[in-house]
Amino acid sequence: MGASYILKNYYELTKPKIWYLLVFTAFSAALTSSLISHIAITPTTWVFLLAGVASGSAAADTLTGYNDRDIDAIMERTKKRPIPSGRVSPQNALAFGLILAAISLLFAWLINVWVFVLMCFGLFDNIIVYSKWLKRTSQTNILLGGFSGAVPAMIGYVTVTTQNIEIGLAMAGLVFLWIPTHIWSLALHVREDYRKAGVPMLPVLSGEKKSIRIIAITTVMMVLFSLLPFFRHFGIIYLITAGIAGTIILALSFWLLLKPSNRVSWILFKATSPYLAALFIALIMDSLFR
Repeated sequence: MGASYILKNYYELTKPKIWYLLVFTAFSAALTSSLISHIAITPTTWVFLLAGVASGSAAADTLTGYNDRDIDAIMERTKKRPIPSGRVSPQNALAFGLILAAISLLFAWLINVWVFVLMCFGLFDNIIVYSKWLKRTSQTNILLGGFSGAVPAMIGYVTVTTQNIEIGLAMAGLVFLWIPTHIWSLALHVREDYRKAGVPMLPVLSGEKKSIRIIAITTVMMVLFSLLPFFRHFGIIYLITAGIAGTIILALSFWLLLKPSNRVSWILFKATSPYLAALFIALIMDSLFR
């Protein structure tokens, strides 16, 4: 086996599609914070921030993959991942994840104490609370484990300043409220996989109709929240973007409510990431031209 093959497997182990978006929320929150507060971010701080969030998110994904290696081997969607497919041993994955976690904490400490505390909390919530304690025991796993998904945005904001902290909390809240629609629409699409593995996700325990109603409710909450907290601090660019993006995501959610199908749940799932990205880009643009 060549070095490129090994690197590819370890890269895949970190679930890059997940941490790409989390790093983007941290970057967007930091840039927005900088533009609002008129505090410049040094190149060194940018490196510490982006490398820290990337390694922390990758560590969490690697270590949850280690925790979930038995159920990943059962589910069709995940059985070809590096650990269950045998391309990376569980012992090596554990060591790799712990090294990444240590790197993330070092970078966080070099930024400031608030970032360090948030990084510790995010790792604990994702690896222990979500993956180790709740994923196999409670359908609240996504809700209580969702705090870790909101942490990178908060880290990005407090890297620059703790002034107007309500803005950072609102950005983190956007991610937190986005997670149920994102994850549950996927879980609805692959619910038989979760049922086979014995994972108590919402669509497994509550059934299709109730799950779709709950997804619709969480989507409405997410869109309303995306509009309300920002009237004080942001202007027309953000408002128009949030309004258009929210209308689209609500239409997809209600389409699923009226015409339940695996196809529609998959379309809703695929639309959620561009929706969140659009909101954070709008935050940057609105701050730039305010």
